[in-house]
Amino acid sequence: MADPHNASAGILHSRILHSRPWQIAMIGLGTATTQLDTAVNIAFPAITRGFDLAIGDIQWVVICYVLAYASLLLALGRIGDTIGHAVVFRAGLVCSAVAFLLVGYAPSYGAMLAFRCMQGIGAALVLSCGAALVTNLYGEERRSRALGIYTMMMALGLMLGPLLGGVLVAAWDWPAVFWFRIPIAIAALLLLRGVPAPAPRAARDPFDIAGGIALALGLVTMLLAFNRIRELSAIWLGLLSAMAFAGFVFRQSRAARPIIDFAVFRLPGFAVLNLVSVLANLAAFSVWLLVPYYLTRVTGYSLGESGAILASGAAGAALAAPIGGRLIGQRMSAERLALAGAAGIGAGLILLSAWTEQTPTALRVAGLVVQGIGLGLFQLAYTDIVTAALPLGDRGVAGSLALLTRTLGTVAAASIVLMVFEILHLQHGFFDAFHQTFQLAALLAFASAGLLALSSRRIGHP
Repeated sequence: MADPHNASAGILHSRILHSRPWQIAMIGLGTATTQLDTAVNIAFPAITRGFDLAIGDIQWVVICYVLAYASLLLALGRIGDTIGHAVVFRAGLVCSAVAFLLVGYAPSYGAMLAFRCMQGIGAALVLSCGAALVTNLYGEERRSRALGIYTMMMALGLMLGPLLGGVLVAAWDWPAVFWFRIPIAIAALLLLRGVPAPAPRAARDPFDIAGGIALALGLVTMLLAFNRIRELSAIWLGLLSAMAFAGFVFRQSRAARPIIDFAVFRLPGFAVLNLVSVLANLAAFSVWLLVPYYLTRVTGYSLGESGAILASGAAGAALAAPIGGRLIGQRMSAERLALAGAAGIGAGLILLSAWTEQTPTALRVAGLVVQGIGLGLFQLAYTDIVTAALPLGDRGVAGSLALLTRTLGTVAAASIVLMVFEILHLQHGFFDAFHQTFQLAALLAFASAGLLALSSRRIGHP
């Protein structure tokens, strides 16, 4: 059945041609407010001192933020498809700007965590509709190129976060890693005008509130179960999550317009692809978890130099994504590019597993860049496949699904990778544990590539 949104394509095209570069830049600027949150990691020691916390307590700065945005992505993606992507995106910028201000002025640690939840809601509003806005600007025939540019913009934000974080904390203390994003959000909000988009469909497609609540509860409890994987409470959280997801599935089977149509997972290889996305991102996120600790044990690097080395992986992703966007449809399929990307992640992690205290800086950077290139290619190709598999009117849901599986992988990594590393560290010491953990992460990335290769039919197509 043809999507009614296609009828507006011709009307939008003439508006897109002259305004696209500027509007894409503003979408990228707005999206950067979420990706620059990597600057907060550099501020952890200062936050710990500022609120007189135990080191273990700092994890809630991350948990509150991730739980808020991950649990809301799919639901807000559907709302964007219903009332308009630009409306949701702008609401996210407003919510984020207010949250950045409040977090920096938080009078207590509890208040800070509450405002971090608010920041997570703003991030979910922005991220759920960013990819949809970009693909609307480019049109269906250039979807892959649009997603390549969007993936590049997200990677640039990740890259700049660690570079800016150290400078900001040194100059103005930890609140600066939040406050510096306020003018970025405001500028994107004011300058992002006249974005062409299909007409909203609120009257015909009401949002499934009960399904959204069940989905959010299922995701929150699942992510908390990952976080508590070494504790008995993980079992109860897992059971609660399973019950919530069962309720969500039941609700979706009866909703007039479900948040996500589960029929898409019956397409050949589509469910496997989403599993691979979780596993590949689990493997790749080991870099952000372990490399900073390695660099602190190697003499000769300043904080700025360590941040630059760590950021080189995101630079590789930013370089690869737009190139991959041009390759799809011209020289190779998105499925093959996803396979190559997963294999590239594994290759980069193997190079990292060979690091010693004598490894030259150039070789360290090379390993991170290779891993980053693989990740950039995989994320681009995966998002393109998911976007193509879902109807045109479900672009918000498609972009949100891509981000959700990525987030599930990173949260799982924060629990599983660190657990494996700590066990190996106790048995063999830091450097052997570092090498072995990255070898296991590389094996997982190669296994992900193998799963894709074993898919005998084209992923996401009947």
